[in-house]
Amino acid sequence: MTTIPAPSPPLSAHLLTALVATGGGAIAWLLHIPLPWMLGAMAATGALAWNDRAVVSAPVRPVALLCLGLGLGQTFTTPVLAALAGALPWLLVAALVSIIVGALVARLFARMAGTDARTGYFSAVPGGVIVMAVLAQRAGVSVPAVTLAQTIRVMVVVVIFPPLITWLAPRGGAGAFFAERPPVDLAGLAVLMVAGLGVALLIRLLKLANPWMLGPCALVITLSAFEMLPSGVPLWMIDAAQVGMGAGLGQRMSRRFLLSSRRLALASVGSTILLSALMAALGIGLGLISGLPATAVVLGMAPGGMPEMTITAKALDLAVPLVLGFHLVRTVACNLLVGPVWSVAERLGLGK
Repeated sequence: MTTIPAPSPPLSAHLLTALVATGGGAIAWLLHIPLPWMLGAMAATGALAWNDRAVVSAPVRPVALLCLGLGLGQTFTTPVLAALAGALPWLLVAALVSIIVGALVARLFARMAGTDARTGYFSAVPGGVIVMAVLAQRAGVSVPAVTLAQTIRVMVVVVIFPPLITWLAPRGGAGAFFAERPPVDLAGLAVLMVAGLGVALLIRLLKLANPWMLGPCALVITLSAFEMLPSGVPLWMIDAAQVGMGAGLGQRMSRRFLLSSRRLALASVGSTILLSALMAALGIGLGLISGLPATAVVLGMAPGGMPEMTITAKALDLAVPLVLGFHLVRTVACNLLVGPVWSVAERLGLGK
């Protein structure tokens, strides 16, 4: 029996979503809401998605991540890289703490969601939606359940942390991690975008995580460190990336997705609020002990996704390289340690 493919959404649906997402970002900007372009776009697109009318083209997220990677990479000057290297031990500590705290919260999640302990563990540890879904598949855990829980976690964190960080420190606080924004040269920017796309495609072929953001970011970091950067990245590109990221998140907020497992969704929201409170408190403590900018540490330890948290850092003029460093190290640590930690917990009888 031949399966008839579903018809592609009309161009008008794509245009409507883009217009609504941009309009939502603009309204949030006028209302002075923290991280306006992403949060506004997410809320507006989510309203469309709830009624199954949101359509976001597949290339939107990769293009947004590419622009974001280029914009973030320009903040990594030689002095900033030296400061980041000095902070590396604290980044490792934060990564380990994140996994441990996530594992502790997993017990509560499993109880609230009615899942087994293993599903709760892979759903609660803040390692990123894609990373944890891949690790869950390897461990024989329900990938849809983990994906739903991790996606809701990112959405909740995106809503919680920008106002929290704004309250802690309205703007600035980069310290040794601050770098002046390079001037924009249109010809140089065009070359940079083409080169960034090439690096992203290469990393994608190597099947490494998050190639669309990390590839361009690594390219610009290298060029910036050697003072060979052909152009800075204008703010409007970062704002456009925010809209793309927000629309991508909002598109997932369909009635079918959020209500497919209501108990699991509610457990995700509740456990994420608890996890956010714990990580924020630990971030403030680690900032005081380490001498690093406390608000940047809080954002670096936030249980949200790497792109979303670094966009927040960029929008609030925080220590972008430090925040990105925290999330990079945590991603690597999760890839290496989440599976072994669960194996040890099972042997000790803690995974029941």
